[in-house]
Amino acid sequence: MNESRSILAALRSRIGAIEGPRPSETVLFSLGSAALDAQLGGGLPRGRLHELFAAEPDDRAALAGTGLMLAMRLGAGPLLWLRQDSGVRAGGMLYGPGLADLGFDPARLIEIVAPDEAALLRAAGDAVRCPQVAAVLIEPWKAARGFDLTVSRRLAVAAEKSGVTVLLLRAEADPIPSAAYSRWRVRALASAALEAGAPGHPAIDVELLRHRGGLAGVRACLEWNRDEHVFRDAALPGAVLPLSGPRPAGAGDPDGGGAARLHA
Repeated sequence: MNESRSILAALRSRIGAIEGPRPSETVLFSLGSAALDAQLGGGLPRGRLHELFAAEPDDRAALAGTGLMLAMRLGAGPLLWLRQDSGVRAGGMLYGPGLADLGFDPARLIEIVAPDEAALLRAAGDAVRCPQVAAVLIEPWKAARGFDLTVSRRLAVAAEKSGVTVLLLRAEADPIPSAAYSRWRVRALASAALEAGAPGHPAIDVELLRHRGGLAGVRACLEWNRDEHVFRDAALPGAVLPLSGPRPAGAGDPDGGGAARLHA
């Protein structure tokens, strides 16, 4: 009998080593839109890897904004935003006033600029293992072939272990096989002007391309309420706020109330 138990225990151990760590208990975070949350079964899971793709190159700002909005739904705490030097030179540094216009406190943000894709991968692997952060946004440059199925699997497993939600932002890139829990396509929409012609709430069209829970056919037009930090059904149309662009002196710098910036 004892021998049988030993053999069974050994088999369980080997199976566990093959399967890898089991996913932690799923905890959802809502998006704020009652209709979309209902379609998603309550929201998206924390501590998972989620991919967001820009529908067109011109939707890069909408993609970045959506990533930041989702990160704000995850609560307070430091936010790590990992970017690649090529993307920063092409699209500009993160724009402090643009972040603030979305209702985000730039002082929460740590922007890490990696010189190349390999350095970005290393920084991402370290960042996801830091449970003190609210979320990690990873923004590779264009195709970024290094972010393959194996790398995404490592990020997904690390996210499940640490409980850190990872948002992978992909502009000018085509979807490839990955271990992401969900994959979305993001498109900018014109927003409806507020009273007296004031700029309206940022608006986006989001389409669910893949979901490990088997969901399909989910699509929504949303606007972001910067005061309440929630998504809601969009009232169309008007304007979209930029997150990057020319930076006034001191804007976005630590001593100017903006994000802290590191170079990997």
